[in-house]
Formats: sequence, structure tokens, C-alpha cells
Amino acid sequence: MRQRRKTQAGVTLIEMLVVVTIIALFAAVVAPRLLSRGDQARTVATRQQINAFMTALGTYKLDTGKFPSNEEGLQALRTKPQGLEQWAGPYLPQEIPNDPWGRPFQYKFPGEHGDEPDVVSQGADGQPGGDGINADIVSWKSQ
Repeated sequence: MRQRRKTQAGVTLIEMLVVVTIIALFAAVVAPRLLSRGDQARTVATRQQINAFMTALGTYKLDTGKFPSNEEGLQALRTKPQGLEQWAGPYLPQEIPNDPWGRPFQYKFPGEHGDEPDVVSQGADGQPGGDGINADIVSWKSQ
């Protein structure tokens, strides 16, 4: 009879620790980069939304001869204000969204930065000013 040598199957504790360490190192290096991409994507989406508002506001002014008042705000792009016969909207295909951080965009007319209205998102922190992802995203600056 031949004797067969049994091969041991399985993973040793050291092998398991090496694998867990590699996964932890990978997560420590990759996770911050992925999270910063998410913040960058929110900033880009906010800038694009403000640009869409400004385009719609320009069309609104062409039709009505004026920009919406502070009281009418961005909602005038979706709902006809009372007493405004030249309104040819809605000027946006969907309801007025909040910014990517869940807060309403701020609208001010007359604006403080030119003849057009000011549209602002206060970034991730929801406070005026700030740096990085907390910086305000505004209609009067392209970047």
C-alpha cells in the first residue's frame, strides 16, 4: 500500500495578517483620494447648476424685460409670478433643486456684483466665505 502524504489546506494566521495589512494600507491610500473626488464633483455640479440658473434668468429677462425680484426668487423660473403677462416659462425643466449639500441656493437682485442677479451656494460648511470645499460658489466668478 502506498502511503499518501496529506497536504494541509488553509491559511495561517501570519498569512491572514499580511492580507489584512495590505488591505488596510490600500484603504488608507485610496479612500482619501476617492473622498476628495466626491467633494470636487459636488463643487462642479454646483457650478453647473448656477450656470443653468443664469442661462434661465437671462431667458426670463429677455421675455419679461426684468429679472425676478428677491421675493419671487428662483421660483419665478418655474412658476409664473402674478401680474407678469410676458412670462413664457417654465424656464427650467425641473423644480428648483437645493445645492449638493442640501441647502437652498441664495438669490439676490439687484446683485452686488454687476447688473445680473447674484446666485450663491455657501459650499460644504453652509457659512459665508471659506476655503476649499467650504468656499462659496458664486454666479459672478467662473471658478
